[in-house]
Amino acid sequence: MFVRRFSATRLGASRARGFALRQLDDWGIAYGSPLSDDVALLVAELAANAALHGRVSGRDFELRLLYEQATAVVRVEVSDTHPRRPDPSAATAADADAECGRGLHLVGAVAFRWGVSDRTGPGKTVWAETRPVGVPEGLGLEGSEGGTYAGGCSSGPSYAGCPGDQRP
Repeated sequence: MFVRRFSATRLGASRARGFALRQLDDWGIAYGSPLSDDVALLVAELAANAALHGRVSGRDFELRLLYEQATAVVRVEVSDTHPRRPDPSAATAADADAECGRGLHLVGAVAFRWGVSDRTGPGKTVWAETRPVGVPEGLGLEGSEGGTYAGGCSSGPSYAGCPGDQRP
């Protein structure tokens, strides 16, 4: 398991991706492999959302990676302290000329399953898991853990707005 906190900034999100790739390499997952590329995208998108939409002044976000070697599943968890939760069922596709709004759509396309869970303390954890070895494309799972699952079928962003959006 890998756990580290990062500043809720664009630099923090970028650093989270770099540290995640180094951790994957330590676990024997080669840089540039399909699994490494998938995890890099998942970390980049979830960390960017934590920095942009989940930011609370003076609070960091946490990145947690778990690797199940037998199935080659990597679980990416990003926790922030903002109470607003993404809702995959209410998502819509971003306009073609929009400058944002594609992050969770990408997560839904790359992840085998993803969702949102409560965390101890304020905020939430948005998580995503890579496809297990031997599970064909297009097959998702219905899960538990209280998460909301898109199973690779998320239709777009669930945070309303772009940089500068008004939070409730």
